[in-house]
Amino acid sequence: MELSTHLANAALKALLYEVDVQPKPGLVDPVDHSTHLDMDVFTFIDSAVALQPYFKQFAQAGIDFEGEDLTELFKSIRPIGIKAEQTMFEATGEVNTHKGAIFSLGILLAAGGYDKDNIRTVSMKMLRGLTEHDFQNLDQKTNLTNGERMYLKYGITGIRGEAEKGYPVVFEKSLPFLKAHFGNDFGSVLLDTLMMIVSESYDSNVVKRGNLESLEHIQKYAENILEVGGCSDPEGRELLDDMNSYCNENNLSLGGSADLLIITIYLFLI
Repeated sequence: MELSTHLANAALKALLYEVDVQPKPGLVDPVDHSTHLDMDVFTFIDSAVALQPYFKQFAQAGIDFEGEDLTELFKSIRPIGIKAEQTMFEATGEVNTHKGAIFSLGILLAAGGYDKDNIRTVSMKMLRGLTEHDFQNLDQKTNLTNGERMYLKYGITGIRGEAEKGYPVVFEKSLPFLKAHFGNDFGSVLLDTLMMIVSESYDSNVVKRGNLESLEHIQKYAENILEVGGCSDPEGRELLDDMNSYCNENNLSLGGSADLLIITIYLFLI
């Protein structure tokens, strides 16, 4: 199998595996989508399938890239990302299912195409200066993205900052966790991996719908679940149910954490 196909297939699987993990507080899964009433698991499947051709294009861009300035590789894939977003919205009836995942998977697919054995190093070189570039002159913009609003309000660099630092939560926390626990029930392991991500990351989606206190509550839930042995432990499952109720009652979304789970799965699969 050619490398671009191998990487693209892994990215597609990562999207499908993530939406199938259940029960995920504050996220869409096959049994609940209370905090995302405009979408369901089928919306995510439609989106994932529509995105597969772009995953191959991202990977091929890395394979074909020649030169030493890897920031040029990142510039070359941004138009692919824009087209992928447009296709996603067409497939979902204008619902944002995977915008964050397109950004991160695009980077990691291109990095994998360029050098599959050094994805983190390549991605960091691709994104050098990203936040400084993307967050300059925001006071002159009229239509701000959620990430830009979070930066102006809280100084949060969000997924851009996480990406520029080489996804430390993923490479240093969630990916080693998934590797260490693989072999048990895969769905439960992925749910625990999500809890690891939630406990360690700054999910701007939670802050957007709630506030910083909401994020602290969510992180504490995740920490406690892991401390008692994970989501498959009876006490852990009870805490997970409480966490789900808290998200539903406060209409909180853990979309940023879901994106990090997707790229954790992708890296694990390749």
